[in-house]
Amino acid sequence: MIKEKAIETLEIEIGALQKLIDRVDDEFEAAVRAILDCKARVIVTGIGKSGHVGQKIAASLASTGTPSFFMHPAEAFHGDLGMVTPQDIVLAISNSGETNEIVNILPVIRRIGAPIIALCGKRGSTLGKNADYFIDAGVEREACPLGLAPTASTTAALAMGDAITMAAMAARNFTAQDFAMFHPGGSLGRRLLLTVGDVMHSGEDNPTISCDKTAKEALFVMTAKGVGATSVVDAAGRFIGLVTDGDVRRCLAKGSEFLEEPVETFMTRNPATITAEKLAASALSIMEKHQPRPITVLPVVDEAGSPVGIVHLTDLLRQGVV
Repeated sequence: MIKEKAIETLEIEIGALQKLIDRVDDEFEAAVRAILDCKARVIVTGIGKSGHVGQKIAASLASTGTPSFFMHPAEAFHGDLGMVTPQDIVLAISNSGETNEIVNILPVIRRIGAPIIALCGKRGSTLGKNADYFIDAGVEREACPLGLAPTASTTAALAMGDAITMAAMAARNFTAQDFAMFHPGGSLGRRLLLTVGDVMHSGEDNPTISCDKTAKEALFVMTAKGVGATSVVDAAGRFIGLVTDGDVRRCLAKGSEFLEEPVETFMTRNPATITAEKLAASALSIMEKHQPRPITVLPVVDEAGSPVGIVHLTDLLRQGVV
């Protein structure tokens, strides 16, 4: 009984969503274009379960390039309508289109002059008739066995809200960098905003050694800087290779006399590098995808080919770039 009802619920809601595809029509496009042309904010309103859906839609719009906020219709009726201007556009959500709190504020919104988009299940409802744009999110039936608890209807409204949001986002050519601007916190913000220059070892902490120096001297540099590698430069200070502690260990297996050899005889020539302005996430990607095996250090070079820093995998992990 439990499994059967759960499966039936999902089937009803999946069916409701599938029917929405045919409702992404010219009227839907007109509503989205009205949002794109809006000079101010998209004000989303709804009450009860529709209100919860509305809060999510407003948050999604705001985070993807469309200024938006949620306005509770009951609070609107008691003063919050002062937040609405003629330059705004109101997205009103009601499955029945007859929700008292929504219907009560429609005349005032009309008087203010803000266009109204109805996200509604009934075109002939009071909300549907008073809207400038109508987006049909109606369902044949709810998954609730009593036909009372909003289930399929709220799922449909939420999905149609996502469709509006993604369509507007695509039309604005909203980029990952734009997204990062509105999401500076947490791991998402770090992945999208943190650059190589923010995490690399630079200045006095940047290990470098001349190509004519010995393996022993390279060991001293790597130990002092604590990175486990050092960039190798030519007489002009240009980056020409990389020496890691792994290189030294492998060569030591052949005999200690190796320690007096110049680093240019065993360094890795033309290793992977990156520039300081690239995203730290790009550095991690280069390290992980390096062939024939992943690497743990990545030299940072400038336009002139000089080593300006080095990034270690642990630096990226410490900053949460994962």
